Amino acid sequence: MNAMYPVGKTKTQGWEIGVRRTFPIRTDQAWELLMTQPGLGLWMGQGVEPNFKKGDSYETAEGTTGEIRSYSQGSLIRLTWQPRGQTLPSTLQIRVMPAKTGATISIHHEKLADGEVRKAMRDHWSGVMDRLAALIK
Repeated sequence: MNAMYPVGKTKTQGWEIGVRRTFPIRTDQAWELLMTQPGLGLWMGQGVEPNFKKGDSYETAEGTTGEIRSYSQGSLIRLTWQPRGQTLPSTLQIRVMPAKTGATISIHHEKLADGEVRKAMRDHWSGVMDRLAALIK
């Protein structure tokens, strides 16, 4: 990319990061892993009930707040995500897709403040994927 748009910066959504991993499970099992504890707590935070609907607000025990923007049972959740102390919300999208060897979980995080936050969130979401993988074993 050029200096105006370095890797991870877009014209319209600011800074973004995507992390995906394929797990040796069915897509319905991957979705259940994400939408029940302890998996839900790994990516969203503790204290949230997993009966999501578009337009629902949420607040985690850690103080992260947001709103569900899209929800398609078994495949997609898109939400605003604003941890306590963060001045503006970002947008988080999690998808589950079939793969040849199981199910791919994709995490896409956009509207990040800057390149440093992008790097921190890449590390964070990679760690979440590692902890999800540990739950499967």
